[in-house]
Amino acid sequence: MPYPILQTERLTLRVLQLEDSPSYQHYLLDNQAHLQRWEPERQPDYFSIQACEARITQFNQQFISGTGFPFSVWLEDRMIGICHFSNVVRGAFQACHLGYAIAADCEGKALMREAVQAGLDYVFLQQGLHRVMANYVPDNTRSAALLRSLGFEQEGYAKAYLRINGSWRDHVLTALVAPSSPD
Repeated sequence: MPYPILQTERLTLRVLQLEDSPSYQHYLLDNQAHLQRWEPERQPDYFSIQACEARITQFNQQFISGTGFPFSVWLEDRMIGICHFSNVVRGAFQACHLGYAIAADCEGKALMREAVQAGLDYVFLQQGLHRVMANYVPDNTRSAALLRSLGFEQEGYAKAYLRINGSWRDHVLTALVAPSSPD
Protein backbone atom coordinates (compact mmCIF):
# COMPACT_ATOMS: atom_id res chain seq x y z
CA MET A 1 0.00 0.00 0.00
CA PRO A 2 1.56 3.33 -0.96
CA TYR A 3 1.61 5.91 1.79
CA PRO A 4 0.64 9.49 0.98
CA ILE A 5 3.19 12.27 1.17
CA LEU A 6 1.61 15.64 1.88
CA GLN A 7 3.58 18.67 0.70
CA THR A 8 2.96 22.21 1.89
CA GLU A 9 4.88 25.36 1.13
CA ARG A 10 7.50 24.55 3.78
CA LEU A 11 6.74 21.08 5.11
CA THR A 12 6.41 17.42 4.26
CA LEU A 13 3.98 15.18 6.15
CA ARG A 14 4.39 11.42 5.89
CA VAL A 15 3.92 8.19 7.81
CA LEU A 16 7.11 7.19 9.63
CA GLN A 17 8.96 4.09 8.45
CA LEU A 18 11.39 1.96 10.48
CA GLU A 19 14.38 3.69 8.92
CA ASP A 20 13.05 6.93 10.47
CA SER A 21 13.47 5.54 14.01
CA PRO A 22 16.63 7.54 14.81
CA SER A 23 15.01 10.80 13.63
CA TYR A 24 11.85 10.05 15.60
CA GLN A 25 13.86 9.24 18.74
CA HIS A 26 15.91 12.41 18.31
CA TYR A 27 12.72 14.51 18.02
CA LEU A 28 11.29 12.93 21.18
CA LEU A 29 14.46 13.31 23.23
CA ASP A 30 15.09 16.89 22.10
CA ASN A 31 11.53 17.91 22.99
CA GLN A 32 10.96 15.80 26.09
CA ALA A 33 10.92 18.74 28.53
CA HIS A 34 9.05 20.99 26.09
CA LEU A 35 6.17 18.54 25.57
CA GLN A 36 6.04 17.08 29.08
CA ARG A 37 3.31 19.39 30.41
CA TRP A 38 0.93 18.49 27.54
CA GLU A 39 1.42 14.72 27.29
CA PRO A 40 0.90 11.59 29.40
CA GLU A 41 3.66 10.77 31.84
CA ARG A 42 6.47 9.01 29.96
CA GLN A 43 8.72 6.34 31.43
CA PRO A 44 12.39 6.39 30.35
CA ASP A 45 11.95 3.34 28.08
CA TYR A 46 9.38 5.31 26.02
CA PHE A 47 12.35 7.09 24.41
CA SER A 48 14.37 3.96 23.56
CA ILE A 49 14.99 3.10 19.93
CA GLN A 50 13.13 -0.19 20.44
CA ALA A 51 10.03 1.63 21.72
CA CYS A 52 10.24 4.08 18.81
CA GLU A 53 10.41 1.18 16.35
CA ALA A 54 7.41 -0.51 18.03
CA ARG A 55 5.34 2.70 17.80
CA ILE A 56 6.31 3.17 14.14
CA THR A 57 5.10 -0.39 13.48
CA GLN A 58 1.81 0.48 15.23
CA PHE A 59 1.51 3.71 13.20
CA ASN A 60 1.85 1.71 9.99
CA GLN A 61 -0.75 -0.80 11.18
CA GLN A 62 -3.14 2.06 11.98
CA PHE A 63 -2.69 3.54 8.54
CA ILE A 64 -3.12 0.21 6.73
CA SER A 65 -6.25 -0.65 8.74
CA GLY A 66 -7.67 2.86 8.29
CA THR A 67 -7.99 3.44 12.04
CA GLY A 68 -5.45 6.26 12.06
CA PHE A 69 -3.43 8.61 9.89
CA PRO A 70 -0.23 9.22 11.89
CA PHE A 71 1.76 11.84 10.03
CA SER A 72 5.21 12.97 11.03
CA VAL A 73 6.05 16.56 10.13
CA TRP A 74 9.37 17.36 8.43
CA LEU A 75 11.12 20.64 7.72
CA GLU A 76 13.67 19.75 5.06
CA ASP A 77 15.42 16.64 6.48
CA ARG A 78 14.48 17.18 10.13
CA MET A 79 11.44 15.76 11.91
CA ILE A 80 9.86 18.68 13.79
CA GLY A 81 6.48 17.35 14.86
CA ILE A 82 3.50 15.07 14.61
CA CYS A 83 -0.01 15.48 13.25
CA HIS A 84 -1.93 12.34 14.16
CA PHE A 85 -5.53 11.60 13.24
CA SER A 86 -6.53 8.67 15.46
CA ASN A 87 -9.55 6.70 16.65
CA VAL A 88 -11.09 6.79 13.18
CA VAL A 89 -14.70 5.62 13.28
CA ARG A 90 -16.51 4.97 10.01
CA GLY A 91 -20.18 4.15 9.45
CA ALA A 92 -22.64 6.87 10.42
CA PHE A 93 -20.00 8.80 12.42
CA GLN A 94 -17.10 9.28 9.94
CA ALA A 95 -14.95 11.00 12.57
CA CYS A 96 -11.59 10.96 14.31
CA HIS A 97 -9.49 12.69 16.95
CA LEU A 98 -6.58 14.99 16.15
CA GLY A 99 -3.38 15.20 18.16
CA TYR A 100 -0.34 17.30 17.30
CA ALA A 101 2.95 18.55 18.68
CA ILE A 102 5.84 20.61 17.40
CA ALA A 103 9.48 21.09 18.38
CA ALA A 104 10.15 23.92 20.81
CA ASP A 105 12.34 25.86 18.37
CA CYS A 106 9.62 25.74 15.70
CA GLU A 107 6.84 27.33 17.73
CA GLY A 108 5.49 30.71 16.66
CA LYS A 109 6.23 30.25 12.94
CA ALA A 110 2.79 28.98 11.84
CA LEU A 111 4.35 25.62 10.96
CA MET A 112 1.90 23.60 13.04
CA ARG A 113 -1.02 25.42 11.42
CA GLU A 114 0.42 24.59 7.99
CA ALA A 115 0.84 20.93 8.93
CA VAL A 116 -2.59 20.53 10.52
CA GLN A 117 -4.29 22.22 7.56
CA ALA A 118 -2.61 19.75 5.19
CA GLY A 119 -3.71 16.88 7.39
CA LEU A 120 -7.28 18.18 7.56
CA ASP A 121 -7.40 18.49 3.78
CA TYR A 122 -6.27 14.86 3.54
CA VAL A 123 -8.78 13.39 6.01
CA PHE A 124 -11.70 15.42 4.64
CA LEU A 125 -10.96 15.23 0.91
CA GLN A 126 -9.08 11.93 0.53
CA GLN A 127 -10.53 9.88 3.39
CA GLY A 128 -14.05 11.31 3.35
CA LEU A 129 -14.26 11.98 7.07
CA HIS A 130 -17.01 14.32 8.25
CA ARG A 131 -15.76 15.43 11.67
CA VAL A 132 -12.41 15.94 13.38
CA MET A 133 -12.32 16.41 17.15
CA ALA A 134 -9.44 18.02 19.00
CA ASN A 135 -9.22 18.59 22.73
CA TYR A 136 -6.79 20.69 24.75
CA VAL A 137 -5.86 21.55 28.32
CA PRO A 138 -7.49 24.94 29.13
CA ASP A 139 -4.18 26.71 29.81
CA ASN A 140 -2.69 25.63 26.48
CA THR A 141 -3.29 28.97 24.79
CA ARG A 142 -1.26 28.02 21.72
CA SER A 143 -3.50 25.03 21.00
CA ALA A 144 -6.61 27.11 21.61
CA ALA A 145 -5.42 29.75 19.13
CA LEU A 146 -4.36 27.16 16.54
CA LEU A 147 -7.66 25.33 16.60
CA ARG A 148 -9.66 28.59 16.47
CA SER A 149 -7.62 29.75 13.47
CA LEU A 150 -8.50 26.52 11.65
CA GLY A 151 -12.23 26.90 12.33
CA PHE A 152 -12.64 24.43 15.20
CA GLU A 153 -15.55 25.29 17.48
CA GLN A 154 -15.81 24.60 21.18
CA GLU A 155 -18.39 21.93 21.89
CA GLY A 156 -17.86 21.25 25.56
CA TYR A 157 -15.68 20.98 28.60
CA ALA A 158 -14.65 17.65 30.11
CA LYS A 159 -13.61 17.43 33.75
CA ALA A 160 -10.63 15.18 34.52
CA TYR A 161 -10.61 14.05 30.88
CA LEU A 162 -7.05 12.73 30.41
CA ARG A 163 -4.15 11.88 32.68
CA ILE A 164 -1.53 14.39 31.55
CA ASN A 165 1.94 14.50 33.09
CA GLY A 166 0.74 12.44 36.06
CA SER A 167 -2.49 14.38 36.84
CA TRP A 168 -6.07 14.15 35.62
CA ARG A 169 -6.64 17.32 33.61
CA ASP A 170 -9.76 19.04 32.35
CA HIS A 171 -9.99 19.56 28.58
CA VAL A 172 -11.79 21.90 26.24
CA LEU A 173 -13.56 19.83 23.57
CA THR A 174 -13.59 21.20 20.02
CA ALA A 175 -14.54 19.90 16.59
CA LEU A 176 -14.42 20.84 12.94
CA VAL A 177 -16.98 19.57 10.44
CA ALA A 178 -15.91 19.03 6.86
CA PRO A 179 -16.66 21.99 4.62
CA SER A 180 -19.54 21.34 2.21
CA SER A 181 -20.31 17.96 3.74
CA PRO A 182 -23.03 16.17 1.80
CA ASP A 183 -26.12 15.15 3.74
